[in-house]
Amino acid sequence: MNRFKFHVKKGDNVEVICGNFKGSSGKILEVRPRKQQVLIEGVRIIKKHLRKSQDNPQGKIAEREGPIHISNVKLLETEKKAEKKTKTKPKKEAEKKAA
Repeated sequence: MNRFKFHVKKGDNVEVICGNFKGSSGKILEVRPRKQQVLIEGVRIIKKHLRKSQDNPQGKIAEREGPIHISNVKLLETEKKAEKKTKTKPKKEAEKKAA
């Protein structure tokens, strides 16, 4: 069984670091591990033409997000993760100073 491990996961806030959409950021909607792609909210909007059907009697031009290669995105640190990384002094040092 092959398991893929990536630096980002669904729900993370990321920024596109290269390509046509460089500088744009958003939330990851989906990760496609086999193709190593991600869908980012509001980035690489694709227009898809839908033919007439019962759901769309006039036809429709649907807009949706397109995939971006996972190597082109960088994880943005959120406030919660930044707070976890800042540690206070260990208890032993604090006790030594008090004594």
